[in-house]
Amino acid sequence: MIIRRRKRRLEVAELLQTLVDKHATGTIYVAWDNAITHQDDEVEAVVRAAAGRLVLLYLPTYSPWLNPIEMLWRHFRREVTHCEIFETVKLLLEASYSFFNRYNKDPKNVLSIIGAHPS
Repeated sequence: MIIRRRKRRLEVAELLQTLVDKHATGTIYVAWDNAITHQDDEVEAVVRAAAGRLVLLYLPTYSPWLNPIEMLWRHFRREVTHCEIFETVKLLLEASYSFFNRYNKDPKNVLSIIGAHPS
């Protein structure tokens, strides 16, 4: 897991490079919105260096219904951050890790939440 304070173009390029490095074979598909940090030379360089293995699937402007992760974020907000004020960042991170650890134990549930159906 990569945690960064900011999501600027260098951090986005680093994330894409990490995906390419972690998945050394096969094609990697990434649902991509129109954030300004996604439109930069550093990001383009990673995509070009991946030689067709990294495919960015661009979403229309503001289309949360087309971005499956939005459904998981809805669950995250409801279970972790809704009406919560965390006294420290550490407590927020602990609650976040707990949520993702719980959901990582049941990938079929996550697939169901995001509208994918495991085969």
